[in-house]
Amino acid sequence: MSIAVWVVLIALLGVDAETGVFMLLYLDPACEKASREGRLRTLGDLQAAIVDGAAKRLRPKFMTVATMFVGLIPVMWATGTGSDVWKRIAAPMVGGIFTSFVLELVVYAAIYEIWKWHFELKRGCAKSQTLGLDALRLPEGGIGEIIARTGDVV
Repeated sequence: MSIAVWVVLIALLGVDAETGVFMLLYLDPACEKASREGRLRTLGDLQAAIVDGAAKRLRPKFMTVATMFVGLIPVMWATGTGSDVWKRIAAPMVGGIFTSFVLELVVYAAIYEIWKWHFELKRGCAKSQTLGLDALRLPEGGIGEIIARTGDVV
């Protein structure tokens, strides 16, 4: 690999990291909104919230990728002086931008789902179920203590 290709790979890492952060900025509020509305109880609810957040990111990402393609495709077809160097820059950039597009809309959303479900929502559901069962437990004195407190037989 030439120096030009390495430069492109470093640039692509930066672009992909930036767009990944933007994807999180769309997924987090979508999940928080679903949670506030009480629609985030099951894995299916989480998936629906993620699809909602990712759908809002589709248009800006597509426009970014299309603009880069429009700018880089003529460079790949160039035949003039220095075109051999520019082709080495443009070819991996086109492939990397396409890969970034797929990663952001498919893979990052799947990783976010796994992370959110296994490390946040599952624990939250387990805690709420435990709290619900604690409210149903009898006091240490059993039913006799309840009767003594109220004075009535239930």
